[in-house]
Amino acid sequence: MILIIHIAIALFSIGYSTYLYLSPTKTKIYGSYGLIALTLGSGTYLLWSTKTHVLQGCVMGIAYLAGVSAAVILANRKLAAKKINID
Repeated sequence: MILIIHIAIALFSIGYSTYLYLSPTKTKIYGSYGLIALTLGSGTYLLWSTKTHVLQGCVMGIAYLAGVSAAVILANRKLAAKKINID
């Protein structure tokens, strides 16, 4: 059951970070941080509970984290540029 929840959170997080890039706000950025934390937490629990090899579990986790982090960083930059232009 935790695997299904983990996958659902990760997929939602990817979609949410795409939406965040298109329409960035500080609140949405904090929500994205929460989804990243939930995904990493459930992934860590899955690795710990199933006793799988770390390399097998972490390759996709690192790819996920790189993609979602890039989207959040770009959204932060976009939000900062928008704020500078308004002020």
